[in-house]
Amino acid sequence: MLQGQRLTSDSALREILARTRRIAVIGLSPRSHRDSHRVSRYMQSAGYRIVPVHPEGGTILGEPVCASLAEIADPDTIDLVNVFRRPDALPGLVKELAPLHPPVVWLQLGVVHAEAEERALELGMNLVVDRCLLVEHRRLMEEEYDG
Repeated sequence: MLQGQRLTSDSALREILARTRRIAVIGLSPRSHRDSHRVSRYMQSAGYRIVPVHPEGGTILGEPVCASLAEIADPDTIDLVNVFRRPDALPGLVKELAPLHPPVVWLQLGVVHAEAEERALELGMNLVVDRCLLVEHRRLMEEEYDG
């Protein structure tokens, strides 16, 4: 298996955002004031399909919630995994993500864990670390999206 990469350049981030269609959001809160909810609502409005992952299930942003990564239908169609979890949850999350082979794992602002990141790279996962998906989308894709 090939080593994953840390994706940091504007061109790499722009390419990710341009080719992504379906985003699994780990830790998507049903509460509208939470960052995970606001970012996901924005990404939906920009044309992305959101797959909420939250242990309580139900429906968030009009989408059925998967209680775990294992419940995602057609996991091979997930283009990006957006992570809103505490850093100490990352080692376990990397183990859960390993069999899914997501093209990109995006760790939101403050979601950093050096050992888990290194393990994810060893497993061939491409990482975007400590960046906000909404902020980067607005910054890099404003000419494609005017919302």
